[in-house]
Amino acid sequence: MSAKDSDNQEPCGRRHGLRLRLRLRHLLTGLLLFVSLILLLILIIWLVLRPSKPKLYLQAVSIYQLNVTGCGAAPNLLTAVLQTTLSSRNPNDRVGIYYDELRAFAAFKGQRITAAAPLAAGYQGHHDVAVWSPYLYGACVPLAPYLAAALEEARATGLLLVEVEVEGRLRWKVGTWISGHYRLQANCPAFLTVSNRVGNGAGETPAFRFQQQLSTCTVDV
Repeated sequence: MSAKDSDNQEPCGRRHGLRLRLRLRHLLTGLLLFVSLILLLILIIWLVLRPSKPKLYLQAVSIYQLNVTGCGAAPNLLTAVLQTTLSSRNPNDRVGIYYDELRAFAAFKGQRITAAAPLAAGYQGHHDVAVWSPYLYGACVPLAPYLAAALEEARATGLLLVEVEVEGRLRWKVGTWISGHYRLQANCPAFLTVSNRVGNGAGETPAFRFQQQLSTCTVDV
């Protein structure tokens, strides 16, 4: 090969490399533009829809049994029976909500005192309201000594604060699109007082009633 042929081949190789780099640059620019448009579209849809968390309310609570006794040889064991009424409202104009695997339980000073009761799952449309009325049961639930003492003090004074908690999962629905699952947690405080006494003749037990008309729950999604 002559020196002249070598000089002609070198500029040709440089031009080929330059064209390749330009193509890669255009490809990357187009890809970045496409991703930016997708992100912008998602942001616009989110700003237009702006899904809000469901609003949960505690409407009623009645405690029919709340006894700290011994089950066998173990002391400080709680037996409780509560009836509750919970409602949920979907505040969104364009977003529906699917509720999945919902359950409710009662707690006292942060400790669960009943088993979890399932709530009916289903779909909640725009501004729809769902109502649940589960019974919550706890049998021989072990309590720390300080919790047993606090509960007995509350029974003696006739004033009791319990929390009705709801946990589960939900999905958002926009048109025909349905999102993945999001975790739902709600805490509903209930201040109760002794309203009357109920019994079967063998012995009467204080019956606690919820005195508020409505209690707003704290909801986390």
